[in-house]
Amino acid sequence: MAKDHGPQIKDDALYEELLRQGNAPGKAARIANAHAAGTLKPNSVHLADRTVAALREEAKRIGIAGRSGMNKAALVTAIRDRT
Repeated sequence: MAKDHGPQIKDDALYEELLRQGNAPGKAARIANAHAAGTLKPNSVHLADRTVAALREEAKRIGIAGRSGMNKAALVTAIRDRT
């Protein structure tokens, strides 16, 4: 049985699994809460499948500096590190 992490974590079992996988607590909380709310997009396009232009738009949206000089791999890494 998963430990109760308080009202801020909506899916304690998923949160603990994500922590075991090495995710940061904040990221694990966001994923677990989105899963519990039903707002995860299971059919979304994976970052590696997006175009460089689409990745740059996403990077712009989340405020990644230096995005215009990044290649596709760097953009994917930067976006993953921020989300």
